[in-house]
Amino acid sequence: MILETMVDTTWDCNSYFYTSSHMPYHFSYKYMIDLAVVSAVVGGTLSLLLLLGSCILLYLIMKKRKKRELKEMFFHRNKGRLLEQLISSDKDAAERTKIFSLDELEKATNKFDVTRVLGRGGYGTVYKGLLSDQRIVAIKRSTLTDRTDIDQFINEVASLSCINHRNVVKLYGCCLETEVPLLVYEFIPNKTLFHHLHGPDRPTTLSWEDRLRIASETAGALAYLHTAASITIYHRDVKSSNILLDDNYTAKVSDFGTSRLIPTDATHVSTAVQGTFGYLDPEYFYTGQLTEKSDVYSFGVILVELLTGQKPVSIHEGRSLSTHFICLLQEDHLSRVLDDRVIQEGDRKRVQAVAELAEVCLRMRGSERPTMKDVAAELDGLRRPKR
Repeated sequence: MILETMVDTTWDCNSYFYTSSHMPYHFSYKYMIDLAVVSAVVGGTLSLLLLLGSCILLYLIMKKRKKRELKEMFFHRNKGRLLEQLISSDKDAAERTKIFSLDELEKATNKFDVTRVLGRGGYGTVYKGLLSDQRIVAIKRSTLTDRTDIDQFINEVASLSCINHRNVVKLYGCCLETEVPLLVYEFIPNKTLFHHLHGPDRPTTLSWEDRLRIASETAGALAYLHTAASITIYHRDVKSSNILLDDNYTAKVSDFGTSRLIPTDATHVSTAVQGTFGYLDPEYFYTGQLTEKSDVYSFGVILVELLTGQKPVSIHEGRSLSTHFICLLQEDHLSRVLDDRVIQEGDRKRVQAVAELAEVCLRMRGSERPTMKDVAAELDGLRRPKR
């Protein structure tokens, strides 16, 4: 009876164990080999993943370190320490001007996404950005063809950090952590005076009153740079494409990359000639001596643009627009060259006065031209005619 109740057992040659003939075969030799293989594969995979993760982490650490080293190198090459000293030397400038990190500007422009581009040109590219404090800005990435151009960049920052005028574009700061330095300006939404006068779509035809006001505001800004700023500044590239307009068509003088800071009591500086064809002072071109009257000549060209609606490089019978304009003025045929809207809306006396002011500004000798302060006063008076 006892023998009948005993479990019949047999020896399985594939196992190290006795197994019941009435139970499943769980621990076969083959199963153990399969388990070992699976364990080896899983272990190897985990090791490989761990090694791969370590390599990726090391790569990211090295990439971050290299990026930081590049930023430091560019900051040093772009004379960051010098700029910090220039800005900190003026308390007001230090409060208005900030040296931004590259991370801040990448975040503001979605890593300089192409959809943020406001404009491109020989000067470089301008992006629209949104800072963390919700200020909308224009970020200018200049095209540097020579390392000496960095001096112009530092010059522009130093110049604008000293300026506080409602008709001069505000500089919020710059970034020196890239090979090509970046400038951060206030965003002016309504493009340039050149665009409104000569653009292909000409979004609006500026009224006579708008033109006169823009001329007056621009003259006032230049007069401020010449005589009222904490340091005298000659712009050296006054032109309609460097006059920005906001939503109310208020003028904002911009682009101080070629401007010069003038030593106290100096009447001129000798420089390599720089400027834009059609606006360049002929006396400065021939002598290399930059004076405040050089900006006056360029402004005279803008007055001609506002009166005629024509580009300064327009050629009439082999003559430039300015020369053609002066000839018609002297022959009492001014109406032949005036823009239609100026003729329709402008009273003859004031139009004639602006034309004569332009002629004086465009005289070949700088000594015969008025100062920007005098020009600004004249235009301000014309905007508010005596009753």
